[in-house]
Amino acid sequence: MSAPGAVLPHRPLPDEGTGLVSQLVLAVICAGYATGAALGWGSPEVAEVMGDFGLSAAALTASVSCFLYARGGAGEGESRFRPAWLLFSFSSAMAASGNGIWGWYQVVLEHPVPTPSAADPFFLLFAPPAIVGLLVLAKRPVTRAGWVCLALDSWLIGGSLLTLSWSLALARTAHLEGGSVARAALGLAYPLLDIVLVSMVLALHFRRSSANRSAINTTIAALALTVLCDTLYTSPLLHQHYQSGRLLDAGWFAASLLLAYAPWGARRIAAGRMPAPPPPPRRPGAPPASRPIAGSLGALTPYLAAAVCTLGILYNVIEGRRVDRVVVFTGCTVVLALVVRQAIMLVDNIALTHELAQKENHFRSLVQGSSDVIMIAAPTGILRYVSPAAAGVYGRDAEDLVGSELASLIHPEDLGRVVHEVRRFLAAPPLEEPTTRIECRFKSGTGEWLNVESTINRHQGGLILNSRDVTERVRLQAQLQHNAEHDPLTDLPNRALFTERVRQALSGRRASDPGTAVLFIDLDGFKQVNDTIGHQAGDELLIQAARRLQDSVRAGDTAARLGGDEFAALILGDGGRDRAARQRQVYEIADRLRLTLSQPYQIDGNEVRVAASIGVAFAERDVSARELMRNADLAMYRAKSGGKNRVEMYGPQMQAEVVRKTEIAARLRTALHEGEFALLHQPVVNLTTGRVAAVAAQARWRSAQGILFTPAEFLRVADDSERTAELGRWLLEEAVEQAAERRAAGHHTPVAVRLPARRLLDKSMPLGSVEALLTRYGLPSGALVIELSDSDPRISFDELERRLVSLRRLGVRIALDGFGSGYAAINALRRLPIDVLKLDRGLVEGVVESARLHKITSGLLRIACDLGMQSVAEGVDVPEQVMALRAMGCTHGQGMAFSGPLDEYRLRRALVRGTFPVPGGAALPVLSGRTLPSVRVSHSHSETPVPPT
Repeated sequence: MSAPGAVLPHRPLPDEGTGLVSQLVLAVICAGYATGAALGWGSPEVAEVMGDFGLSAAALTASVSCFLYARGGAGEGESRFRPAWLLFSFSSAMAASGNGIWGWYQVVLEHPVPTPSAADPFFLLFAPPAIVGLLVLAKRPVTRAGWVCLALDSWLIGGSLLTLSWSLALARTAHLEGGSVARAALGLAYPLLDIVLVSMVLALHFRRSSANRSAINTTIAALALTVLCDTLYTSPLLHQHYQSGRLLDAGWFAASLLLAYAPWGARRIAAGRMPAPPPPPRRPGAPPASRPIAGSLGALTPYLAAAVCTLGILYNVIEGRRVDRVVVFTGCTVVLALVVRQAIMLVDNIALTHELAQKENHFRSLVQGSSDVIMIAAPTGILRYVSPAAAGVYGRDAEDLVGSELASLIHPEDLGRVVHEVRRFLAAPPLEEPTTRIECRFKSGTGEWLNVESTINRHQGGLILNSRDVTERVRLQAQLQHNAEHDPLTDLPNRALFTERVRQALSGRRASDPGTAVLFIDLDGFKQVNDTIGHQAGDELLIQAARRLQDSVRAGDTAARLGGDEFAALILGDGGRDRAARQRQVYEIADRLRLTLSQPYQIDGNEVRVAASIGVAFAERDVSARELMRNADLAMYRAKSGGKNRVEMYGPQMQAEVVRKTEIAARLRTALHEGEFALLHQPVVNLTTGRVAAVAAQARWRSAQGILFTPAEFLRVADDSERTAELGRWLLEEAVEQAAERRAAGHHTPVAVRLPARRLLDKSMPLGSVEALLTRYGLPSGALVIELSDSDPRISFDELERRLVSLRRLGVRIALDGFGSGYAAINALRRLPIDVLKLDRGLVEGVVESARLHKITSGLLRIACDLGMQSVAEGVDVPEQVMALRAMGCTHGQGMAFSGPLDEYRLRRALVRGTFPVPGGAALPVLSGRTLPSVRVSHSHSETPVPPT
């Protein structure tokens, strides 16, 4: 892998050109000065001026440059280096002053410089601030031992240089015959200060700070060049023949300009340089990076210093001289410093070794005691280390895993994904993605595949894997996911998962397949199972039905339970284009499923039967999953409303019917309050005498648009129990009020009001509401007949019986409506106080044509006669029905054979007449100027219209 910066095109940095120009100008000036000095500047006078005042100007330039940088040029990150630049400014000012005074003697006064002179103190003050400035720039030790080692390293370098210099030249200078003590001291001061300065330069070169390294390197180079020139100047070979303006001055000149350039030039480069890219990761198999040369030389510095000291002593021995006491003393101190330094390093190494051993023990304890398995894989994928936790997690000893290939332990289905993720991780920059995490199946010692989650780090081109067993967590997640998507009772997919499966079937390559179908299934009669034999038996029935449904669909199809007794099935298309054939095929599948679900169920030794109503909807272009399921739901409700136990295919008209019912239901909410309901009455006629025995109250709704709705139409959409309860209260109150008005007009005919049994027990209708209405309108209780029209098995017969007994005590008569259609009719006859049996319309309609219905109706009427009850046949529309019913013993009839529902005006006219002709040889009755035909007439289209108000 290449470093990020290696693949980027090189662009010039903002200040790169300016820095290069500055360096070129500096080089040209130094080269020009060196050329002039080498040529003697053309004359001795110019040479003296350039050699003295030229050096003074260069040193003054360095002083001003360092001072300005320290005052305002240093950035926030370099504020701690400002004292160093102030010290360098002061040091350069001393050098400038010394060179200026030197030139004053030679150029202005034109006589030789005395020894000592006024320039010497300034020259001597050059080194100390420079030394302190180097200490400020250096990387400071963090411990006392570090400071001691820094001082010892400085003395080792300085002492060794002093030994060598003393042996070569300084001893001769100290014992110079005829020289004064001041001259001798001055002669020794310069080289000694230079030795100290070069010692600090060498010692701090290996300890320089990483911040602003270019400035520090330039400063060290300038001071080293100065020390070199001082050394050459103090040597006996050049000191005796030195003249200003010669080539040696070019070194001092260049050193001053380097010091002047150091802060500003380095800052310009740092400002224009882009952040260095991170070092590229080492490629697998590449050798480890070598130790920097500077670090190696820094470690060898004390030994090199001792070697230089030894060379100084050997020089005296080889020359046959007596070893000078200064050399002996200096050599001993150097050896002592070396011993002390080694002792400090030994103690430090012992402490580091002890600390390393503690950390290693700590690390070993953490690794061995961790429940996670730590593995180190080589770049080739071979495991080089496995922690002992592998025995407990994987059931395999760590020794057995070491040396095996990591890929051989990963499940083959997961290997490709793992390799891809590892390659992607190794290709990513380490700083951006230091770790990654993968999850795969890992082979255990028993051959079982464990779910393992691993955190991966880089390690010398290979990988460090910190792995843990998450099998239980994965199983728990899978179980939670299964529970969230499946029905807890039947374990079939629930509505959420079924909707997702339908969405998937309508997308992708199956999006254009018109053969995909959704089946909605409802178990008819399931509520009765719950109410009669208990909910536990109902749950068992649902389980068996789910099993039958699951066995009936193909492997690729989906069976689901949507809730309650509603199921669904997704039948995927076969890719065929014959839509009609596919519809026939799916219809046959749905019908076989209906028959399968309708087979008897064996529950706790009992045989239980339910039926199935199924709605089928096919996928259309651009239809969504929610719309397809809604279509199947509409088809299912059409199947239930059409007689149940049947299969219904969805058609577009179903949606229109739903919209119409929704609109009717919405208008029904305000119809009562806006006076859109009217009350009609249909006469109940004695089949023997033709007299009107009672009138049955019926509600009609004429909407604001002029549409007339019968109860069969608007009650079917009035699923709001509050609205139906409100309509029932209105019907009862309006019927009682109008009956009271008719009674006041002389018509004493009772009124029959149809009420669901659950309304008599509803809390919204207080127990005394019927009695209160009779009292309010002054209607005798014998003038009211309550027709019970509800056969809900959830109604408590005990409460209903108590309520009906209390009404009968007041004289209210009770009629059982719809007799012959509900399974609870016999139970009601046995327990409830019934006065009148009202035959269901379904029995009356086929009593003439069907011999079977004739026998059933005859038997029911015989039961009523034996119990001493009156009987009323509803829906008597033709004369043949009148004669047949009268022959079977039916006492009263209600239907179009006598009269349709009448408004108040026409009803009073009929009551004035009092009788209707009864068919049986006589002519058919004439009502309102019309002759009733002898054929069956639809009662929904022959009603007397409501007069305009």
